[in-house]
Parts: sequence; structure tokens; C-alpha cells
Amino acid sequence: MASATTAPPPPGNLKRIVAASLIGTTIEWYDFFLYGSAAALVFNKLFFPDSDPLVGTLLSFLTYAVGFAARPLGALVFGHYGDRLGRKKLLVLSLLLMGGATFAIGLLPTHASIGTAAPVLLTVLRLVQGFALGGEWGGAVLLVSEHGDARRRGFWASWPQTGAPAGQLLATGVLSLLTALLSDAAFGSWGWRVPFLLSGVLVIIGLWIRLSVDESPVFQEALAQAEARKADHAAEAEKLPLVSVLRHHWRDVLVAMGARMAENISYYVITAFILVYATTSAGVSKQTALNAVLIASAVHFVVIPAWGALSDRIGRRPVYLIGAVGVGLWMFPFFSLIDTGGFGSLLLAVTVGLVLHGAMYAPQAAFFSEMFATRMRYSGASIGAQFASVAAGAPAPLIATALLSDYGSSTPIALYVIAAAVLTVVAVAAAEETRHRDLADVTDPAASGTERTDSPVEDARTV
Repeated sequence: MASATTAPPPPGNLKRIVAASLIGTTIEWYDFFLYGSAAALVFNKLFFPDSDPLVGTLLSFLTYAVGFAARPLGALVFGHYGDRLGRKKLLVLSLLLMGGATFAIGLLPTHASIGTAAPVLLTVLRLVQGFALGGEWGGAVLLVSEHGDARRRGFWASWPQTGAPAGQLLATGVLSLLTALLSDAAFGSWGWRVPFLLSGVLVIIGLWIRLSVDESPVFQEALAQAEARKADHAAEAEKLPLVSVLRHHWRDVLVAMGARMAENISYYVITAFILVYATTSAGVSKQTALNAVLIASAVHFVVIPAWGALSDRIGRRPVYLIGAVGVGLWMFPFFSLIDTGGFGSLLLAVTVGLVLHGAMYAPQAAFFSEMFATRMRYSGASIGAQFASVAAGAPAPLIATALLSDYGSSTPIALYVIAAAVLTVVAVAAAEETRHRDLADVTDPAASGTERTDSPVEDARTV
């Protein structure tokens, strides 16, 4: 069988696949992060006006966390159908759901207009956002991973990951521009709606690009072999992807969840909670904090492919461990720099934090993809990534804000991130290196009748 290693796709085709995944993930993350920034800046006043400022921020971040709660459900649903029907169809659906929900937020009446129904509707739309994002990530990284070759998979698969800083850059950039051009009154009245309504235009562009790409050849081949097995009446009935994942890949799911802890928690502390901490504790203006995140996100975008390329040379685990250990060690200097109140110190704190985060985030796409067999890969990668987000990214800004409220100090917040870094180091250290695996050659238990084994790419296997 021609594998992804022996028959890499034409460069032009692969670049088109990468572009389609990147534009989609950028739009999805733009929508998701836009909510997080708005939650820190205006939603506490517009949708929770009866609370004092810090409690309003907590309630605002609570609706932010609700989006994470829906991500595991999205992972299950999109993973199941993505493993059965294909990656491309589900990616189109996720983009439509996310874009539609974000556009609708831009049209929402506030608490002043309809009372308590406003935060309820906001929460429902946040749930739709989370559901869509839970299915987006796995499909986007798999579409690239399964088109590329094993030798440079870490580099190519890291490009959909740059959708996170690109989305953050776009969301923060639009908000920063609006806050610079508009008065606080105008921004609070109508200006905050503009970035959400822009999502409709971005979705049209994303759909046009995403509909132009082909389905993953690795998935198509695996599907053909599964259909051939169905024709053999003596063959065992194919199990649901979720069942197969929990039976054959449960260790990999736990590793993926552990690996996500430091990556997810540190990212939302650095990019979302900082808007609260810098403005309330360090006396930094809202505009200054947004500008720091904006510039640091641009650096983050650049370093992710570099970390991905490094993982092709030295392995996924070493690069991931550099990021986890680095983030843990950086937390106390991170807050100390912010406390100075200077823009240069704030920028340095956020930039170094995101560079270290990139060392975890860049190899994650290839690392998780290489853990699972083709007909359960969408489910396995999505479940491992998104279930962890409920315990990691979802409560991170909420926990950090609560710790700041209770202790009035950054020390407990730094210790919180350090504890997550320790968990990630343990999980990644316990994992096996996957750099040499060919995705077309990762054993499918349904085909072999055995548990998946972890041989390198040189050992030929069937899907």
C-alpha cells in the first residue's frame, strides 16, 4: 500500500490543504477568543450589570467557561461522524455553526433591553461556539496530517495550530482598533458588536476555501478497506469509533489529556486573564494590555511552525517538555514583570510566555494524530484534546480571577500554572515518541484483530 511516507502529495496540493485548515481554524479561534476578550472588557457591564465589577467579571468568565463545557460533546459528535463520513464534511459544518453563533452574539440585546434573558441567550450561543470548536480542532489537524508525509508532519501539522494566535491576533487587533477609535461610551453602546458581526464575512471566505479541498487520502483508503471488510460476512462488525478508542487507545487518551493541562491553562492565563490582572492590579490601561497581547500573538504565530519543524528533528516529546518546563519556570517572572506597570515589561512577559507555550502547542497536532488508528483518529485526538479543556482552559480565567479576589496576590495563580506544568511533564514523559510513525501504517484493531502496537514507520502495517 502506498503510504504517506512513500507517496507524499504534490507540494501545491499540500499547501492548499494547509491554507484551508488554517483559514478555518483562524476564523474559529477568532470567534472563540473574541468572546474571551469581550468577557474581560465589556460583558460584565452589558450582561451582568447588577454585580460589583469583580463579581461581574467572574460571572462573565463563567459564561466563557461554559463554551469549554460543550467542547467534549462536540468532540464526541464530530469525532464519530468524522471517522465515519470524513474530515471535510464535518469541518464545513463546524465553521457554519461557529460563525453563525458569533454573528448572532453581535445582534444580542443586552441586559438593559431584555433583562435576565440576555445572559441566558449569551450562554446558549456560547454553548454552540464550544460545540463547534470541539469538533473543529481534530478535523483541521487531521486533514493536514493525513495529507502530508511523516518526515515533515510536525512542521505542516503545526500550521493549523497557528490559527489560535492568528485568531487571537485578529480578535485582539479588531478590539484594540475599536477601543482606540471609539470612546468608552460608544464602544460599550455599539462598538463591541462590530467584531462579532464581521464573523459573517470571514465565514463566507472560509467556506469558499474549505470546500475546494479534497478529503484525506489516508481516510479514504481506510474507509475503502472497512467497506471491503463489511462485504466479508465472516468479519466482525465494526465498532463505534468511541468504543474502539476507549478499548485500544485509552492510555493515549490519558496522555493527551495530561499533555493539554499546562498548554491550555497557561494560554488562557497569559492571553485572557492578563486583561483583568494588568488593568486591575498593575494599573495598566485596557489599550496597553490589548497591544501587548496583540504583538505577542504575532510572535506566537511565527514561532509555532519553527517549534513544529524542530519536533521533526528531535521528536515530539523533547519539544513538548521544553515548553511545559519553561512555562512552569516563567510564571513568577511573568507576574513580576507585569507588576512593574511598564509596557516593555508587560510585552516581554506575554511574549516569552507565548513562545514557551508554542513549544507545547506546535507538536501537539502531529503528536496526537500519530497516537491513533485512522478510523478512530478523529475521535481519539478530539476526545483527548477537548475533554482536557474542561478541566484546564475552561476554569483557568475563572480560577485565576477568584484567586486574585481572595488573596490579592499573583503567587497562588503562578502556583496554579506550575502545578499544571508538573502534570504535563509527567504525562509527556510517560508517552512514547511518535515522530517516526506513518499514519497510514498505524494498526487498526478492526483490521488486524489485535491491540494497537507502537512500532515505527519502518514496520509495514495495514490500516
